[in-house]
Amino acid sequence: MDDQLADARSRLHRLSPRAAFQELLHRRSVLVDIRPEAQRAAEGEVASSLAPLVVERNVLEWRFDPRHEARLPLAHPDLRVIVLCQEGYTSSLAADALARLGVWRATDVIGGFAAWRALGLPVDGDAR
Repeated sequence: MDDQLADARSRLHRLSPRAAFQELLHRRSVLVDIRPEAQRAAEGEVASSLAPLVVERNVLEWRFDPRHEARLPLAHPDLRVIVLCQEGYTSSLAADALARLGVWRATDVIGGFAAWRALGLPVDGDAR
């Protein structure tokens, strides 16, 4: 698994939580939280003022594939998608999957939501 993760990350320009926050502030990207509902409830979520989208991992490709009938209206090959998971592992694999589908600007957050929260970036429902 470590080799697969390293391979996926070799194709991404991963973002620090602060860099992702700056992109969201300036509305240059969309943040997609792929964590399951129970994890978001337990750990908190990126502040709603930053307009994060929740698209759980099991449907991510269908919702962002620009050619698929189940895609979200905003799905487009040029869309800047920043994928977020809890610690930055699953998000790397998910962002790489999106890039392979043609969403070439997809990336993820280094350290995931845990790093976001640890830096004191805006959250809602922070259980800690």
